[in-house]
Amino acid sequence: MSSLLRFKMVDAAINHNAVDVRVPEGRPSDYFGAKVFGRAAMRKYLDKKTFEALSDTMVNGTPLTREVADSIAAGMRQWALEHGADHYTHWFQPLTGGTAEKHDAFAQPDGMGGVIEEFSGKLLAQQEPDASSFPNGGIRNTFEARGYSAWDPTSPAFIVDTTLCIPTVFIAYTGEALDYKVPLLRAISAVDKAASEVCRYFDRNVQKVYTYLGWEQEYFLVDESLWAVRPDLMLTGRTLMGHESAKNQQLEDHYFGAIPTRVIAFMRDLEYECLKLGIPVKTRHNEVAPNQFELAPVYEEANLANDHNQLLMTVMDKIARRHRFRVLLHEKPFKGINGSGKHNNWSLGTDTGVNLMGPGKSASENLQFITFLVNVISAVHKHNGLLKAAIMSATNAHRLGANEAPPAIISTFLGTQISAVLDKLAASKSDNDIRFDAKGVFKMSGISHIPTLFRDNTDRNRTSPFAFTGNRFEFRAVGSSDNCAEAIITLNTAVAAELTEFKAAVDAKIEAGIKKEKAIYEVLKAKIKACAAIRFDGNGYSEEWKAEAARRGLDCETSTPLIFDRYLDEQTIAMFDAMGVYSKVELEARTEVKWETYVKKIQIEGRVLGDLTMNHIVPTASNYEAMLLDKVYKMSQIAGLNPASDIALIKRIQDHTAAIQQLTYEMIEARKKANRIEEMRAKAIAYHDTVAVFFDEIRHHVDKLEEIVDDQLWPLPKYRELLFLR
Repeated sequence: MSSLLRFKMVDAAINHNAVDVRVPEGRPSDYFGAKVFGRAAMRKYLDKKTFEALSDTMVNGTPLTREVADSIAAGMRQWALEHGADHYTHWFQPLTGGTAEKHDAFAQPDGMGGVIEEFSGKLLAQQEPDASSFPNGGIRNTFEARGYSAWDPTSPAFIVDTTLCIPTVFIAYTGEALDYKVPLLRAISAVDKAASEVCRYFDRNVQKVYTYLGWEQEYFLVDESLWAVRPDLMLTGRTLMGHESAKNQQLEDHYFGAIPTRVIAFMRDLEYECLKLGIPVKTRHNEVAPNQFELAPVYEEANLANDHNQLLMTVMDKIARRHRFRVLLHEKPFKGINGSGKHNNWSLGTDTGVNLMGPGKSASENLQFITFLVNVISAVHKHNGLLKAAIMSATNAHRLGANEAPPAIISTFLGTQISAVLDKLAASKSDNDIRFDAKGVFKMSGISHIPTLFRDNTDRNRTSPFAFTGNRFEFRAVGSSDNCAEAIITLNTAVAAELTEFKAAVDAKIEAGIKKEKAIYEVLKAKIKACAAIRFDGNGYSEEWKAEAARRGLDCETSTPLIFDRYLDEQTIAMFDAMGVYSKVELEARTEVKWETYVKKIQIEGRVLGDLTMNHIVPTASNYEAMLLDKVYKMSQIAGLNPASDIALIKRIQDHTAAIQQLTYEMIEARKKANRIEEMRAKAIAYHDTVAVFFDEIRHHVDKLEEIVDDQLWPLPKYRELLFLR
């Protein structure tokens, strides 16, 4: 890149006067959900009988008849047409990690030279996308393309641009799930069933338990003009090379700082679009790293919350381009500064209005809280390796354990007060040591300094991947680009299995003549002792914790392909099957997809890195080297001049360019060898062990050259240009 072109790129990044900013019209309450076929629209466009039938389906899962589906489709079509839609699509979440849609027009030939807008219950309820062209782990062959998308009535339809989007599940012709929504709905159902039964120990009126999710979406913004001349950002989402800026986040001045003018314009535009789509966005702020920001909504039921997060990521990209930004959702786009996560704040709540993850107002509710808290911790302990597999990827592997991200070891943080309660319970010799007073305050003999359980009764531990934060658990290890469903599916299933086991153990004691409360205490005490290893309130970044975690028997594996093996453990297969979430075939297929995706991402990074080093970096360094050689030659013609320092500089350039060329050659050869491996797990391991290991070595030499080569010659925008928006 010439210095003139580089200047133009930076200049274009600064001057954005022509950006079309969409100014919200009215107050948020005026336009919230305007593009959603929600309850207000349903009441207006559906007759009473149809509305009640659909409401019953949304709340209780009652199947819809074809007659009702036709009536819903007619009302939905009228609403969509009146709101500017001319196409419809089944919007689903295949195993690519993003969303998919195939648009069909409402207009149908009427046989008389014209068209008529049609949309039937059959078209609403089911479509047939190609199932072989999406990741499927071998469930479908290319010649077996049939798959079905089926409407999910619990998540309302919405309009994006001029297309009516209908949230759907995606399944194979043979019935296996090919998406994230099917197993998410199954896992939500599993934990509902298991938790409701346990809740009835404390309140017989509980009929349903809901899973709630509040995601926190972290992301980076970069200028589109600079992004466009960074092939690594364009093709992999991260910088494969680049020396750290002299100033990055060390002054901690970006976190919660004043939001840049251009960014606030983007945020306002994004929030406007989100609110119209019914996404209840609430919080926005600067994150720790330069150019890093966060957006968070109000909590929703997990299925809808997950749909909203998937929709948000699509909308973010569209709005960012409107403002001449590019959104980076890669977990670690820049070396040496914080990466981006998507903290999943998870809780369970009853249809009677009780948050099962929060201390209650009565003796019964407090015991219920302790019961669910302990069962969640126990589930995390038993399946800590599996939970790590649920959030692990080629991209998140760069983030975990670095710059304030949680370590690649799953543990729970409870805080001093809750830890003291559990320790006292585990050490108690009888249920008389634990009681509730007349006001329902949790009392324990020997620890009078803990008078009650407050809702915000813990500090925050940013190093903990699974932290209790007062009335919920925050699964902080989830990656920025992840589909939240993967983590929630695994967590819900593990908790459902644990609650099922807990109830069986308590019931057995009750049948043996032990009183219910005493039976609950005894089972809880045993669980607290058994899962003690998962509790850690210290510094998760420390090397000491890694050693301690290994001694405790926690899963400390760091190889991404090997971490995926946890999905195929016998206890994992048995748990998912017993809870009705995944069959063995589905688990095997999804694990195959994970290995295949890992291979492809590392393969792409290797190809991009090879192209950049051999076609950009080495030629640029060689040109600068030639300039220095010419200088040395000319100096040698003049008596008294000493070219020693220039000769030393030339030697350094030679050493780095030679190393880059040799390492790139070795990386390419390793990739060729790995590509000859047929079995996908073995190929993924080969890519991890023999290909990806070259990336940091090559980068080291490239970054050293960036410090040496004339700034005007360097072909790529540097960190100091990428990371500080004006």
